[in-house]
Amino acid sequence: MSTPLATALPNARATFRDWLAARDRAGRLVVFCHFDADGLAAGALFGRGLPRLGFENVEVVPSGRSENAFYTESAKERLRAHDPGGLLVTDLGVNEAGVLDGVPTLYVDHHRPEGLPEGAVVSGYGWDPIPCSAWLAYDLLAAETDVDDLLWVAAVGVLSDLGDKAPWPRLADAKKRYTAKWLKEAVVLTNAARRASEFDPETPLRLLLTGDGPKALSDGPGSDKLARYRKEVAAELAEARKAAPVFSERDPDVPSGVAPDRLRFALVRLDSPCQVHPLIAQQWRGRLPKYPVIAANTGYRPGRVSFSTRTARDEVKLPAIYQAVDLGPEHAQHDDDYGHGHDAASGGSLPPAAFNRLLDRLGFSPDAYVPDP
Repeated sequence: MSTPLATALPNARATFRDWLAARDRAGRLVVFCHFDADGLAAGALFGRGLPRLGFENVEVVPSGRSENAFYTESAKERLRAHDPGGLLVTDLGVNEAGVLDGVPTLYVDHHRPEGLPEGAVVSGYGWDPIPCSAWLAYDLLAAETDVDDLLWVAAVGVLSDLGDKAPWPRLADAKKRYTAKWLKEAVVLTNAARRASEFDPETPLRLLLTGDGPKALSDGPGSDKLARYRKEVAAELAEARKAAPVFSERDPDVPSGVAPDRLRFALVRLDSPCQVHPLIAQQWRGRLPKYPVIAANTGYRPGRVSFSTRTARDEVKLPAIYQAVDLGPEHAQHDDDYGHGHDAASGGSLPPAAFNRLLDRLGFSPDAYVPDP
């Protein structure tokens, strides 16, 4: 049973306030955020809002390509190099494994939790409505300090994750103040940086941290790179739209009750250096509402199959299905990035052999497999 947001938010704000009260204002506080528009917006909100609460040393660090905050050692090494006195992890999930042992950590997130780590947790999962991370960040900060001038930053994250009809109460005000046109431009340009083959979340993050409005993404320092990324992604997306789906032939091989009966998946195979697979999965989701759609990209990460899955069916819980699939002893169930995310949006990155085993367990014939070099 979900909890109304208005009921859950006061407790979340108290958790946030208590965690901040226990931190040294002069110590280094690192904000670790996801590289998409929602994650970068949430990171920028904390990066700009926490100094207004007296924190003197705040650093915002976006996650790397295909990194998992809980299982990728390179991510943990980068964070340790900052020597944080406190760590705020946002839009990267909540997992019992935790991120950095011994570092006081606050998680601000909205994905399906996978156990509770040590530290404090503000999770919007199970709220009604479920807020994205930027929405959560704005509401937490707004109870502690004036962040009205950062409304546009929150709007970028909300529009990216929840769309134009998001139930965020401040969205209409943000559109009126900054115009829907420029907010949507900022969303597209922010996401283009992580979808491009170059992978450059730092450029939009800098503009979200320093800009005075969404136009900064179009005419601020580095915006020429964002425009270039946008063109590259558009060209790759046009090519990816030509791919046609194939369909599974039998029910997934998972324990009883994990997946509904007569569940069939659709698969769209891609080969692009850009992160277009989430967009393709989302587009086919609307065209194939009865099928969870897997968009699998063999060109995004050498030697891996990067894939995104989207479903329009409320009774299908994608992370639960993926984590119930037996990939074999040679492939860890949490292989850096696999089977996490939202109930309706999950995926991962696997070696070809493991991905083909996944396809087999989901009911696809060998004709659907990707080449295994």
